[in-house]
Amino acid sequence: MTLKKIFLIFNLVFTSTLLAQSISLFNGENLEGWNIHGTEKWYVEEGNLICESGPDKEYGYLSTEKFYKDFELSIDFKQEADGNSGIFIRSTFDGTKVSGWQVEVAPPGNDSGGIYESYGRGWLIKPNKEKDKALKMGQWNTMKIRVVGSNVTSWLNGTQMVTLNDEKIGKGEGAIALQIHDGGGIRVRWKNILLKEL
Repeated sequence: MTLKKIFLIFNLVFTSTLLAQSISLFNGENLEGWNIHGTEKWYVEEGNLICESGPDKEYGYLSTEKFYKDFELSIDFKQEADGNSGIFIRSTFDGTKVSGWQVEVAPPGNDSGGIYESYGRGWLIKPNKEKDKALKMGQWNTMKIRVVGSNVTSWLNGTQMVTLNDEKIGKGEGAIALQIHDGGGIRVRWKNILLKEL
């Protein structure tokens, strides 16, 4: 059996298990269960969650009302313009200042799947450059994130991007959140936001 087939089987099993035991964080109709931070745009269109830069062109976040500690998260995204965004874990907010860790969602060549600590240590780990080909700009992608204790692992379209053990992350408490980067011109669609608590 080839390595590619093994990865495909793993991906199918991982997805099937997650779907069987997961909850949906997005109902496809409105932003119930989420909090908006900042003045950027968050709305629902055709059953998708849309994040879009507003006139202020600042950072914006959409966070879950509930905190999640250990979990597996699967989320589909499609970058329709500049896709500089991210998925935050164990994060808290003071206005648009976030304390927590971001699994990067960005245009090609900008380390999607890597882990960044906002207002802290910056980049903690970036994926190897050759893994960037896993990203399909302008098409639907699936990001999977597993957070258990101090360990975080990310997959993009079935490719494992990074895995990190970090004591500070292990002590973190907070929400899951989506980001709009500052600078304007950003528009990303999200759907199938599925979470299994561990």
